[in-house]
Amino acid sequence: MDLTWKDFQKVEMRVGTITEVNEFPEARKPAFQLKIDFGEKIGFKKSSAQITSRYAVEELKGKQVIAVVNFPKKQIANFMSECLVLGVVGEQSDIVLLEPGFKVENGLRVG
Repeated sequence: MDLTWKDFQKVEMRVGTITEVNEFPEARKPAFQLKIDFGEKIGFKKSSAQITSRYAVEELKGKQVIAVVNFPKKQIANFMSECLVLGVVGEQSDIVLLEPGFKVENGLRVG
């Protein structure tokens, strides 16, 4: 099914900086809990991300990522995920995060 341009415009993909990373042992699949700063207008949002096979806690702090910020919240175990961090799924289901090529202002829209 093809999307229309109007459909695509409904998806709000924004740039944010990861400010906090925590282990998430309650998740069914290995994951981290992320706190992401999307700038003054949007603020901070939390996300659960299954990125443990490629990333360590230390390297995620301060990393800019792309996330969808206008999906409904989703309960994952005892954690409420408020945005969807985007990534490319590799052959072994490992995820490579999408990120801007240069440091940009938090909250900028991808489009």
